[in-house]
Amino acid sequence: MIAHCSHQDFHEIMAVMDKVIDTGRLILRRFTLDDLQAFYQLGSRPEIIRYAQSTPLASLEEARDLMKAAPFHDYATYGYGRFACVWKESGAVIGFSGLKYVPEIGDTELGYRFFPEFWGIGLATEAGRASIDFARSDLGLKRLVAMVHPDNVASAKVLTKLGFAIEKQLRYSGLKDIDVNLFARSL
Repeated sequence: MIAHCSHQDFHEIMAVMDKVIDTGRLILRRFTLDDLQAFYQLGSRPEIIRYAQSTPLASLEEARDLMKAAPFHDYATYGYGRFACVWKESGAVIGFSGLKYVPEIGDTELGYRFFPEFWGIGLATEAGRASIDFARSDLGLKRLVAMVHPDNVASAKVLTKLGFAIEKQLRYSGLKDIDVNLFARSL
């Protein structure tokens, strides 16, 4: 964690999160406040969040607060966080993918979320592969997990393609009253 790093190590870690990854169809980069509208949509549209969060974001202000508390906080605290996924064809943010340290479970999670018009064309797998490579090569992580609602068959298929397997079920505060499947893989 950055809190225990030297000044030089801190700048090296932050340079890692400044990394931009070209996956072929996507550019993965850190979120900025310019991405607020897309971030809000990814956290408020019922069809997008039905398996991922209990309560939709109610406003742009709430989305801004979450952006500061989640990806921005994660970049500063852990040296990594979710990437904004930019569709190269248009330059628009169409989702997110990447890593998040989850203190509640003591592991780094791979996650992804895209606008529905981009579902079913392999983008979660494409971005997931790039995130796994980033975790291994740039961060030196040895393990990743993913928490998946048991009804989210599409996400489970993506994770299987990426080499994950179900390790156990657990209760996670982000989804109330449901046991999620914890997928895991070594790097």
